[in-house]
Amino acid sequence: MVTRVYTASSSCSTTIKKQQQDVTQYLESHNIDWEMVDITMSEEQRQWMYRNIPKDKWPERGNPLPPQIFNDDTYCGDYNDFFEAKESNSVLSFLQIKQKPTTKDAEI
Repeated sequence: MVTRVYTASSSCSTTIKKQQQDVTQYLESHNIDWEMVDITMSEEQRQWMYRNIPKDKWPERGNPLPPQIFNDDTYCGDYNDFFEAKESNSVLSFLQIKQKPTTKDAEI
């Protein structure tokens, strides 16, 4: 299983750029396996993202904006969901990742 972060490399929005950077830096700093999917480079990937975001997560107007986060093909959430998980120290649960046992846990 891999965490996929759907991003837009050519976004003019500084908010979207900062949100994408926040997600990717968190994943990197916590050694979480992930890959970036740039929806501006692939219409097929963009359409896949749109099809797989639950309708109740769509904005009232327009399309969902990046970053959008998936665990393989399972939708995890958008930046607001990620931020809430980060604040409540539940990112692994949000990403649907089983916590790896620490060395101490493995010895017990």
